[in-house]
Amino acid sequence: MYSDDLLSLSVDELKIQLEEQQEELTNLHFQQALQQLEGTHKITATRKVVARMKTLLHEYELGIRELKAEG
Repeated sequence: MYSDDLLSLSVDELKIQLEEQQEELTNLHFQQALQQLEGTHKITATRKVVARMKTLLHEYELGIRELKAEG
């Protein structure tokens, strides 16, 4: 998921996506532990997406970034 895609989401949608990505990260860690994970780069990519989402949410909380007006 790219930064432009994240910026187009509302705060509620961002929180839902964050939960899904964190669940995906947990699943990837389990797959790695069971040696079923083919590409370990997926873990790194998912971690970066989670970090971007958390950063955006924190910026919204602090008022550093404002939601774009729709329409």
